[in-house]
Amino acid sequence: MADLPPLNWLRAFEASARNLSFTGAARDLNMTQSAVSQQIKSLEGFLGRPLFHRRTRALELTQTGISYLPVVRDAFRTLAHGTRALTRNENDVLQVQCNLTFAIQWLAPRLAQFRCAHPDIQVNISTELWEARDMAEGADVEIRYSLRPSDQVHAELLARDHYYPVCAPGYPVTLATLADQPLYDCANMMGTWAVWAEEQALPWSAPPVTYATTYSIPLSVAVASGGMALGHDIITQGLIDAGHLTVPFSHRARMQEAYYLIQSPRAQAMPAAQAFSNWLRHGLATQVA
Repeated sequence: MADLPPLNWLRAFEASARNLSFTGAARDLNMTQSAVSQQIKSLEGFLGRPLFHRRTRALELTQTGISYLPVVRDAFRTLAHGTRALTRNENDVLQVQCNLTFAIQWLAPRLAQFRCAHPDIQVNISTELWEARDMAEGADVEIRYSLRPSDQVHAELLARDHYYPVCAPGYPVTLATLADQPLYDCANMMGTWAVWAEEQALPWSAPPVTYATTYSIPLSVAVASGGMALGHDIITQGLIDAGHLTVPFSHRARMQEAYYLIQSPRAQAMPAAQAFSNWLRHGLATQVA
C-alpha cells in the first residue's frame, strides 16, 4: 500500500526507539548499524519529519517519534495476535455460548480453574438474550437455560435448581411485608413471584413486578438494596458467599427450567470440547448436589 512504509523500516524504528540506539537495534534485528540508520532515514523521508534527535551518546525521540511509537507498537501487537490466531490449532480454540447471567455469575469466576487444568485450550465466550431454536451459530458448546430445547438438537440435562427470593444483607423484609417491596424478576420464566408465594399459601394480591430480559438486572438491583429478586443457586451462590446477597426465607421452589448442554457435531470429536464439557458437568453437579 502506497500510504504505508515498508515493514522493515517500522521494525527498525521500534527497535531503535526501544534501545535509544541504532547499535542496540542492529543487535536485536541481526543487522548492521549502518543498515538500521539507513532504514530510519528512509522512514523519516517517507514521513517528511525526523523521528530522532541524534545526540553524541544516545538517540532521543522527537515529538513526532513519541507520537508515532505507540501507533507502530499497537500495529505490531495486532499483527502478532492475528498471526497466532491463524497458526494456532483450531481444535484448541473452543467457542462457548451461554446466557449473560450464567457467563458472569458462574462461568467467569471459574475460568481460571479451567485454564489452570487445560492451559492449551482457548475459550471464547458469546452471550445471547434469546435462545436459538437449533444450535447457536458458530458455537461448539452451548449451555442453555430452558424448559426443554428443541428436538432438533441433542440436549443433555446438566442441572435443575431451586429458586427463591434474595436481597441485600440487612434489607428490611418479612413474609408479611414482602408484597409491599419492589419486586424484580427475569421475564418469561415459569418460576415466578406468584408461584413461589402460592406454594407457601401466602395471601398474594398480584403486586407489580418489574421484569428484565436477563437475571443480571434483578440481581444487580437486589445487591444495591433496591428491592427483592428471584434467583437460584447456580447464579446467586457466588453473590451469597461474597456477602452481597442473602436468602431471607427458607422456602425454595423447584425450577421448571433447567440447564442443558448442547454440543455441535464438530465438538463431539474435539478433545477441547470434551474437556470443557466434563469440567462443566462436574462443576454444576457439585454445586446442585
